[in-house]
Amino acid sequence: MAEGAVQSKFILNIKDRFEEIFVFVALLLLIAIFSIMADNFLSTSTLFSILSQLPALTVITIGMTLVLIGGGIDLSVGSVAALSGAILGFCASSLEIPLLFAGILAIIGACLAGLVNGILGSYLKLPVFIVTLGMLEASRGLAYLVSDSQTVYIGPSVQVLALPISGLGLSISFLISISLVLLAHLVITRTTFGRYLIAIGTNEQAARISGIRPEPILAGALIVSGLLAGLGGVMNTAYLGASDPNAGIGLELSAIAAAVIGGTSLMGGRGSILGAFLGVLIICVLQNGLAQLGVSEPFKRLMTGLVIILAVLIDRWRR
Repeated sequence: MAEGAVQSKFILNIKDRFEEIFVFVALLLLIAIFSIMADNFLSTSTLFSILSQLPALTVITIGMTLVLIGGGIDLSVGSVAALSGAILGFCASSLEIPLLFAGILAIIGACLAGLVNGILGSYLKLPVFIVTLGMLEASRGLAYLVSDSQTVYIGPSVQVLALPISGLGLSISFLISISLVLLAHLVITRTTFGRYLIAIGTNEQAARISGIRPEPILAGALIVSGLLAGLGGVMNTAYLGASDPNAGIGLELSAIAAAVIGGTSLMGGRGSILGAFLGVLIICVLQNGLAQLGVSEPFKRLMTGLVIILAVLIDRWRR
């Protein structure tokens, strides 16, 4: 009896993790294909490149996944990340504020953008799609104003976040992003907030009838998305060594694609943080593999667009 119960539990666990397993297999196949097509793909330089690009997209995708699970969408994350970087560059270079405090101010600025999204989209009942689309333009405009439309060089001091730690080989940004993946996974699977978010995304009216107030939950998801977009902007600035007001263009599309590939539904009510992280890995491996094959920028954009369309088709197939 006990053995049968253990086997049943194991089978159920495999079924629950089927999508994540499928995405992991797809990732391995993608790595195998690029290993055959590109001579130097399986090298430490490629690994370092992927690990350097991974943190910013990872933390932004976590925020996007939370919003999608709740039945919303956040189109502003790329521009909010650029705004965060612009604030960091302005505070560190023009105001000569210590880098730690400049980074905190940058993330607070991004949080305020998420707060505006949350108030307008959740409490005032405006369409989240339209609200975050407006914030996309507003944040990009603010990034240009703060930076005077110039790339601001900060230097090695900010790159400490993105450089590998001696003896460990991993950057602070990478360690933070992995820690946030694990934390967000626990939030979704083990907390009341996570259960409420899934219930609201599945059927908001039914959740309301059962006593759940959707407004603070959805607003919280959008605020967290803004915060993580701000952190992603700081990480991207550390990777570049400079704040660029043009950074993050199209990043929201990559985050959506990564989340959906990882098992998150565009209709809400279903999602996996671990799966979304695997989706991020697929996006980063794809970008690096195409770069090593010498693929032109227009073709890379075409491939990214096709991946996004594929992600939407996968989401439709799941339903």
